Amino acid sequence: MIFFVISMICSVLVTFFELVSPKFVQYTVDFLLVDAADSSVPSYIDHVINMLGGRDYLRVHLYLMALVVAGCAIATALFRYLFKLFNSIAAEKFTRRMRDTLFEHIIRLPFAWHSENHTGDIIQRCTSDVDTIKNFVSEQMINLFRITVRIAVAMYFMLGISGYLTIFSAVFIPIIVLYSCLFHRRISKGFEKADSEEGRLSATAQENLTGVRVVRAFGREAYEKERFETQNYHYTNLWIDLIRTLSAFWASNDLISGLQVMLVTIIGAVLCVNNSITVGEYIAFVSLNAMLTWPVRALGRIISEMSKAGVSIDRLRYIMNSKEEKDSENAIEPPMNRDIVFDNVSYKYGNGTEDVLSNVSFRIKAGTTFGVLGGTGSGKSTLMYLMDKLYDLPESTGDAAKAEGHGGAGDAETAENSGRITIGDVDIKDIRRSYLRRNIGLVLQEPFLFSGTLSENIAITQSDASFKEVRDAAKIADLDEAIRNFNKGYETYVGERGVTLSGGQKQRTAIAQMLMGKPPIMIFDDSLSAVDTRTDARIRKALSETTVGTTVILISHRITTLMHADTILVLDKGKVAEIGSHDELVANNGIYKRIYDIQKQGI
Repeated sequence: MIFFVISMICSVLVTFFELVSPKFVQYTVDFLLVDAADSSVPSYIDHVINMLGGRDYLRVHLYLMALVVAGCAIATALFRYLFKLFNSIAAEKFTRRMRDTLFEHIIRLPFAWHSENHTGDIIQRCTSDVDTIKNFVSEQMINLFRITVRIAVAMYFMLGISGYLTIFSAVFIPIIVLYSCLFHRRISKGFEKADSEEGRLSATAQENLTGVRVVRAFGREAYEKERFETQNYHYTNLWIDLIRTLSAFWASNDLISGLQVMLVTIIGAVLCVNNSITVGEYIAFVSLNAMLTWPVRALGRIISEMSKAGVSIDRLRYIMNSKEEKDSENAIEPPMNRDIVFDNVSYKYGNGTEDVLSNVSFRIKAGTTFGVLGGTGSGKSTLMYLMDKLYDLPESTGDAAKAEGHGGAGDAETAENSGRITIGDVDIKDIRRSYLRRNIGLVLQEPFLFSGTLSENIAITQSDASFKEVRDAAKIADLDEAIRNFNKGYETYVGERGVTLSGGQKQRTAIAQMLMGKPPIMIFDDSLSAVDTRTDARIRKALSETTVGTTVILISHRITTLMHADTILVLDKGKVAEIGSHDELVANNGIYKRIYDIQKQGI
């Protein structure tokens, strides 16, 4: 804030030295060259004249007045430099704080919010829209202040020369402002639509860059190219239409400003010929009026730019107004190596018509291995998302209306959602989110790896981990041998999202990541689907030897992955179909037995 204040002070000084220079020219013409008796100059100019030796001395040494004018120009340049410097510093600091605030808020938004908003659009809001606001604050807003000061000071000087000519000059200012306001209303929707289309264009590019393997694998280059070009063509046409409108506005604005300068020059000349004003006053007035030409034109443009900035502000307000994940005031951090209980949990996504989970109840004993089997869409992953509070159940059963919503397709809390999940008889709603997630290790089927080395990715949860700890985790995940076969070993660079690794290697890297944190609860959400059966067995054997006392939850479609679990839950269309040990479920001759027989034949 202090830099903005300093820049505005420098701006005022720039305006003063620019506008006082014509008054010295007026004095030189009227008192030193013509000796006009009816011309007047401000008292501070008389003070400067006396300091320089007085009127008679200056008539002999006119170069001193030239030096005064040159000094005003130098002072103007100096303070303009300081203005630009401090204003730029202030703008960059303002932008940094704005981006930091946005990022901090975005990473605290619920998982459901991220599910409904395109990544490309979010990035566009945090870059393009932030820059638009920065330019408005650092340029348009500051220029608005400068223009206001310039117009006020110029009008003061001009009134001292000719009230009639000043009024005639000032008449054009409200005309330009009114015209600009009407124009602002006209184009604001155009800017909003253009920004939205830019977000869609960014999302299209981001999706293609992220899914480059899929695009190449299915030969969709031509299709994706056409899709991007269509979106780009539409976006370009929107801006061309806006530019046509803006060009018409700028041209008409310049026409009005040019007309004002021309009329003031002609009428001023008539007044000078009629001896209503002196030659020096005429020169000073025309100079001051010319100095107002840019501010008056810029005033209209600033008002038109408000429409674009307003759209960007609204787009960022959408992000900032989205509710963050928040813990209750009495959130606690209880022991996590306790029994986990799902008690009549029902859940439906906001964009769905049927329950994903319906009255699901079961208990996972602490320190045991618990398996979850079910078909696609049976609710297996939703169970774990609820347990990790990526989605939230309502505060109380039957009171879903009070649940915190996130809007749109990602609004997970609906009237059908109910039940409770407890760990050691403590409802997870009463557990601090950060603490809960630190103690629940979650490995997804499609893990995300950051750009960096394999060592950095494995140690992402423990940045101070030693190389031995990293390698031990990799060994358990059956990844050490594969890494050592790379030319740079653990220092092998992993591309964005782990694009340089195979699916199985990415899954095993994610497992090693989770093992580094040594959480008391580990969830493997079909995270061994991309590895072969033998590797699957080796990983499970290593896990059973190193995770004694840890609650392990295995979600898989492979019976071989789950058959050694202490308890296996079978889900069918969001409901508990069966639960028991492998032997018990085989003996039941139900869904589990049928799947087991099918998979056994394929072995």
